[in-house]
Amino acid sequence: MTGYGKAEQIYLTKRIVVEVKTLNSKQLDLSLKLPQELRPQELDYRNEIANILQRGKIDVSISVTDTNVEQNTHIEKEVIASYIKQIKEISEEYNIPASSDLAMLLFKMPGIFVTPEQEYDENFIEKVKETLLEALRITDEFRRQEGDILKIDLLKRKNLILEYLGEVTPFEINRHENIKNKLIKNLTELTQSGKYDENRFEQELIFYLEKLDITEEKVRLAKHCSYFDETIDEEGAGKKLGFISQEMGREINTLGSKANDADIQRLVVKMKDELEKIKEQLFNIL
Repeated sequence: MTGYGKAEQIYLTKRIVVEVKTLNSKQLDLSLKLPQELRPQELDYRNEIANILQRGKIDVSISVTDTNVEQNTHIEKEVIASYIKQIKEISEEYNIPASSDLAMLLFKMPGIFVTPEQEYDENFIEKVKETLLEALRITDEFRRQEGDILKIDLLKRKNLILEYLGEVTPFEINRHENIKNKLIKNLTELTQSGKYDENRFEQELIFYLEKLDITEEKVRLAKHCSYFDETIDEEGAGKKLGFISQEMGREINTLGSKANDADIQRLVVKMKDELEKIKEQLFNIL
């Protein structure tokens, strides 16, 4: 959800500039800076921003400057004259030498610089809002373009998980054969000794085979990946994709715990790595 947008326009002698910056965040964290004269419109501006950008760490700056130099900050000559008179009187009364840099001293005194109070009419207020909406539109478009890039990356990593899942099958066949040979060997040893409970052995064998079977996990993981494909283009799919990725993680973890095979475990680690990257990127999606 990183984005940037800037818009500006001139209305009469006023130059309006709106700048928007956004970073990733699970919630809406909005900072709005604007001139004191526009404070009555702050709630309206905040609602517009929240409605369009929805969430993220958002910094919005609205500035207004006057292109008419005479309307900008000016120096109060009467105040300066008063300061000069008082300084002269104090110097004479207390026999204080005159300052060699009187101008520098005066410009540090309060009340020298004055900015005329701005008066904004309804048309100007509307122009500010127009500029804000344009900046938000540019920012939202920036974020949508980033979203298209993220979509490509997410689907790529989801496809890698499916690819690794497909590579499990050959190892699973060998795994079944290895388990079968191990069971036959153990069974032969038990039969020769004659010291075992056949019913108990059969129950344990069934439990053992069911515990090691990973067919259901493979099927469910494939279905979750398919659901991921179907959901990614939905409006506001971020949270739903987050839930789907959690389910994918659950199946991958179960598959790993049942694998009992080094080659399958290696593929499980690769799937987990890709899934973690998917989860990190989902923080960038609404």
